[in-house]
Amino acid sequence: MNELAIIVPCRLESTRFPRKLLHPIRGKPLLRWVAERIRQEMPELPLFFAVDDPLLAAVLEPHGFRTIATSVCHQSGTDRLAEANRSVGARRVINVQADEPLVSRAQLQALADLIRGEAPLATLATRFQRAEDFANPNQVKVVLSDAGRALYFSRSPMPFARDRSGVVDDAWLAAHPCYKHLGLYAYHAEFLERFTKLPPGRLEQIEKLEQLRALESGAAIAVGLTADPSVGVDTPEDAVKFERLLGGA
Repeated sequence: MNELAIIVPCRLESTRFPRKLLHPIRGKPLLRWVAERIRQEMPELPLFFAVDDPLLAAVLEPHGFRTIATSVCHQSGTDRLAEANRSVGARRVINVQADEPLVSRAQLQALADLIRGEAPLATLATRFQRAEDFANPNQVKVVLSDAGRALYFSRSPMPFARDRSGVVDDAWLAAHPCYKHLGLYAYHAEFLERFTKLPPGRLEQIEKLEQLRALESGAAIAVGLTADPSVGVDTPEDAVKFERLLGGA
């Protein structure tokens, strides 16, 4: 049994960006950029890819990456993660998104450290730097307790600056730390199994944020802070941005 493993849930089809994991960036599929990044940053941890289509396995296995075939019927990456871990058998699991090609060693290590604690679920956040990002409902906010536990996640700006009628600028954000949630997680295996059997929560259905199901069930979520950049490739425009970040690489 693995004490700790990284599992990457991979789905072939994507609504906003069809088959994005196969999208070529400098001649290499996006999924392989992610795979090679994780292997480079955290080579000591077992790494698996939970795939729902042989096409995804075909871009990984020839390069030495291990894949696990999972159902095409899963409603979320968390469900796919749980199925894959029934084969991997890890006591604790780090979940990296298949469209996050800039995950860093510091981020992975932070998750590994957090999930060895008492909280059954851990994730990461970073400070907002720009007011326009803070106002963007696609950039999820998290508010934290003094102990570094998540109090709530929302698409709305949190906390609400009442004295400014909610209108903030970059200078206000510099003086008042507000946090953006990053889609990296770690789980105790027992909680992962239990989580996938819970019905969707009321708040989860309103905000369309799966992590709220954990809070609604009473689970503690440990949150680590990171200053490392995060680039999720959700659209063709995001793929262009990532390629620009590669520079002369």
